[in-house]
Amino acid sequence: MILNVDLASEVPIYQQIRDRIVEAIADGVLTEGSPLPATRALAADFGINFHTVNKAYDLLRQQGLIRLNRKTGAVVTSTVADSPFCTEWTARARTLLAEAVAKGLPADGVLKTCESVLNSFGTDLSEDTP
Repeated sequence: MILNVDLASEVPIYQQIRDRIVEAIADGVLTEGSPLPATRALAADFGINFHTVNKAYDLLRQQGLIRLNRKTGAVVTSTVADSPFCTEWTARARTLLAEAVAKGLPADGVLKTCESVLNSFGTDLSEDTP
């Protein structure tokens, strides 16, 4: 697995690491049981403090996307939507959509972008529509 982070970005590095791993899970690059690199190894690869990687992994653990174990390290877990996740996710989606509206993007363009992004993860939208 190759993670691309921009060390000069305004987005914190731990957030970029977390986001790239979530995207790899959504893309099917990482599946349940897939091991993640050790925090120290990943930190060395990027030339960053290992606590930064720990913070990203801890966020993923809190969100139920990975499990951490001293023997097995960080491993992707099955992702089952639960109520707290859905509530948090909906709030984040609302903020992103609000940003699009505030910038004047047309609703149909926003919907097309959302559909395009979902399709990029191999999601079949026809399964969800009545």
